[in-house]
Amino acid sequence: MSRSVLRAAAGAVAIIGIASLAACASTPSPGGSASPSGEPVVGGTLTFLEYQFPTCFYAGGGGYYPVATILNQIGDKLTYQDPETRDIEPWLAESWEINEDATEYIFHLRDDVTFSNGDPLTAEVVAANFDHFGLGDKELGLAAQEFVSNYESSEVIDDSTVVFHFTAPSPGFLQATSVVGSAIVAQETLELPYEQQCQLENFIGTGPFTVGDVVPEQEYTLNVRKDYDWAPAEIEHQGRAYLDAIHVIVTPEDSVRIGALKSGQGDAIRTVQAYDEGGLEDAGFEVYAPQTNGVNPQLALRFTNPLLADITVRKALQLATNPQEITDTLFSDNYKPATSVLSSGATGYVDLSDKLIYDPEKANELLDDAGWVAGADGIREKDGQRLSFTTFVIAVFPQSQQTNEIIAQQWEKVGVELKIETPDPATSTARQKDANDIGVITTHVGRVDPDVLKSNFWSKGSRNALLSDDTVLDDLLVQISTLPSEEERYAKAAEVQNYLIDNAYTIPLYELPQTYAAAPYVHGFGWESVGRAWLYNAWLDK
Repeated sequence: MSRSVLRAAAGAVAIIGIASLAACASTPSPGGSASPSGEPVVGGTLTFLEYQFPTCFYAGGGGYYPVATILNQIGDKLTYQDPETRDIEPWLAESWEINEDATEYIFHLRDDVTFSNGDPLTAEVVAANFDHFGLGDKELGLAAQEFVSNYESSEVIDDSTVVFHFTAPSPGFLQATSVVGSAIVAQETLELPYEQQCQLENFIGTGPFTVGDVVPEQEYTLNVRKDYDWAPAEIEHQGRAYLDAIHVIVTPEDSVRIGALKSGQGDAIRTVQAYDEGGLEDAGFEVYAPQTNGVNPQLALRFTNPLLADITVRKALQLATNPQEITDTLFSDNYKPATSVLSSGATGYVDLSDKLIYDPEKANELLDDAGWVAGADGIREKDGQRLSFTTFVIAVFPQSQQTNEIIAQQWEKVGVELKIETPDPATSTARQKDANDIGVITTHVGRVDPDVLKSNFWSKGSRNALLSDDTVLDDLLVQISTLPSEEERYAKAAEVQNYLIDNAYTIPLYELPQTYAAAPYVHGFGWESVGRAWLYNAWLDK
């Protein structure tokens, strides 16, 4: 039996085991009392049930939520972004200076930080980390990362001072030093090729937890570092984390996660479907729904698809889509209909709700005027072509299948067909690169900086959600990442949001939270600025 098959089989056994126990257990009272106040308790293991399978643990690509759930506990960043104020605060860097045009950043590092292998944090290793993030490394198979723009080079001044140089203003860089993908790893990890950096066992960071036992794609144990003493300066709690360990178990089935939480086999879970929120709250569990604060989930209308080249068709699809019906039908109050390309909690957001009107009658008029005529089955046709598109169910979005089904019903009312498929991940990734095949796709990125627009829509970026060839849009996106002042960047971000809506390139759907639930004896459950779990302050009272 191959190693991959063994891994898959082991994962199946673990999940079935949890399911069986949950099914046999009664639903106990979760305590029935309000969370006790008082001094945090040190010790204990928090069992965290994760919705999705983590993939690669290379820090630079760590934005994927199931990966970030683990990396956030074991990797620290140069700076810390307060999830409430959005201010950037010191962490591994105790201070910094930025030149006037944001082409040079000087960071002064703490001198008391060590990696979990005992190596000290130095300017040299920090420089090497960002050389990888900004430039990539072909020999190691590492790609440059989208959250770093215009990176040129690093310069080590002394053991605790590093300078980063940029080819053009890079005003988003300071925020970029706070994201999960910029976690600093030790030289021992840096020297490994991409495939080995993807293995969690090889991640050596400075975080409050270290990597313990790993059963790939199944279970991950993180053990506390008792010598940890460099939490972000603004956090009241300093010193080691309260928990002794975090045990992450991949548990994809919603009912199994819920059952395990209720039976006490799990202490916290990620992803609570909207229809489960009320039941958990009624049973005394805490449900958290921090927003992801970036590009909202939205339908990218790929205008290089011949059927979508005509803006009239794209406008009609915009008018025929009713996000309010989607949120009312499928979601809870934690999901608001989108009012722009960006989430209302994102920096640079502008309210464009007056441009996002549901008007199927107008949609029909536009399609009539464009020469699309209803065929025998009601789907419009023109020059022998059906007005039909294919999209995919994307597992990272809650109730993606049902969301697409409602949109298909809405579009059918104006004579447009939306076919929904659920291919395997590899097939999905490959086919999404062909606009002629997949003309419509749901897309989303979380990051609290206007650069997130460039991350998702720039034609030269790794995402390029629109499969765009629009040079005007590209120029606007590049300006967001290069204008030195915050006011100018926000104004350009507003221009981009208007451009995307006015050209009907996208149909924003809803504001996406990350949803968690925890037993009432779990305290200090936290998250960073885009809703990824951060458990440094978590503690158990049971």
